Amino acid sequence: MAFGPDFRTYRGATTATSAAVLDAGLRAYMLRVFNWMASGLLLTGVVAYGIAHSEAINYLYPTVQNAQGFLVHRPSALAYLLIFAPLAFVMVLSFGVNKLSRTAAQTLFWVFAAVMGASLTNIFLIYTQTSIVTVFFVCAATFAATSAWGYVTKRDLTGMGSFMMMGLFGIIIASVVNMFVRSSELQFGISIIGVLVFTGLTAYDTQRIKSDYIQYGYGYDQELSAKRSVYDALSLYLNFINLFLMLLQIMGNRNSN
Repeated sequence: MAFGPDFRTYRGATTATSAAVLDAGLRAYMLRVFNWMASGLLLTGVVAYGIAHSEAINYLYPTVQNAQGFLVHRPSALAYLLIFAPLAFVMVLSFGVNKLSRTAAQTLFWVFAAVMGASLTNIFLIYTQTSIVTVFFVCAATFAATSAWGYVTKRDLTGMGSFMMMGLFGIIIASVVNMFVRSSELQFGISIIGVLVFTGLTAYDTQRIKSDYIQYGYGYDQELSAKRSVYDALSLYLNFINLFLMLLQIMGNRNSN
């Protein structure tokens, strides 16, 4: 007869408990990330809608007469400033996340989401509200399905992420060129490729966030976990916004006026 504890059973129970704790922490962290992302999108939408349906829109996009005699909306200097301002916030949050305090990172994220909303007000001038809402729900369904796949898949998406980043740089270069050539065919091609790129980046970023949490143990440092959740939410937020804009260019119905 054997006496004393069965260390194999104890070790197995300890391993199972550790795995359960890690899994619970991961799920809580991912929920925090998606809550930040969803809150940011909500703020962006509220700001964009509010400005578009107030007198402020006339300061950002005043009505002028073009060469053909039609009244059109032209972006003001302030509108151009708002369009490029989010880039500054992205750079600060991306490169300074480890140096910023939790409060500073969270505050910057809220300000960024609000400024992004102000920069997107022109979509209400270009597209009908019905098509904006429709495309938003199509985008949300696509994003949710792709992100869920990125979370559960056992396939390593690192290679795909690198390929998608190359595609992103290609989109940026093509978009800059199209600012001068103004080709509708090129813009349509950019939008199609953009949908593929940002759906791919959504799956990649979701898997990366999951892997980083496990590898770097964010759950053991509450301050780091809080800051990283904001940064990770920013990555998913940008994927969603860009996917939405690409789909809107493909599926959106333009205003007749």
